[in-house]
Amino acid sequence: MSGLASVAGAGAGWSAGGSGPHVLVGDVDAPELSADDRHHLERVLRLRSGDPLTVGDGAGRWRPCRFGAVIELDGDVVAVAAPAVEIAVGFAVLKGGRSESVVQKLTEVGVDRIAPFVAERSVVRWDEARADRQVERWRRVAREAVMQCRRLWLPQIDPVREFGELDLTGAALAASVGGPMTGDENFVLIGPEGGWADAELAAVPVHVGLGPHIMRAETAAVAAGAMLAARRSGHLPAAGSPGSNPG
Repeated sequence: MSGLASVAGAGAGWSAGGSGPHVLVGDVDAPELSADDRHHLERVLRLRSGDPLTVGDGAGRWRPCRFGAVIELDGDVVAVAAPAVEIAVGFAVLKGGRSESVVQKLTEVGVDRIAPFVAERSVVRWDEARADRQVERWRRVAREAVMQCRRLWLPQIDPVREFGELDLTGAALAASVGGPMTGDENFVLIGPEGGWADAELAAVPVHVGLGPHIMRAETAAVAAGAMLAARRSGHLPAAGSPGSNPG
């Protein structure tokens, strides 16, 4: 089949339907699996010829297919518009594999753009070559997470920047002294383990709190992303709106 169905609106439409694994391909009209993806489907998930799966392009289009030496088309392409409002989380890069975990979880909760940065008090400081390698690794992690959670849109992973190089338009900064999120925030910044410097606090006048407890930096990043995504989808009301809980 070669028809095209369009879906707009509700957050439920932002995930691939169908059954079986979800795999990203370059072209949903002529899907071809990478060697790594085929190996995973055959050797790990034990798919056999004729088993159902869905393919997506990471840009809002997906369709049901059947697994085999050649992927068989098994339904129309479904095209889903991107959310009208982009949500983004910026976080100060972390030691070890914690940044990788942040990228994975932000992808799963539905954040559209992830902006890693180096703050004044950041412990992690990479040269350009290593930073570039990390970003490429995070993009692979995001791709894997998109397939796992059946998400239709790959998030944008920005290059690692210095805090002063960030575009702070519309940004809110997560801080212990911040007020509740109002629902107007679309871009939240999470500081390093050592906290924000005074100049950074001054650079972003809007400060928001993420709850009454002290969180690790990686927890705060995921909490911010989940709150932004839930508010956008209507699953969490804005502060002060009917149904919100101030306590």
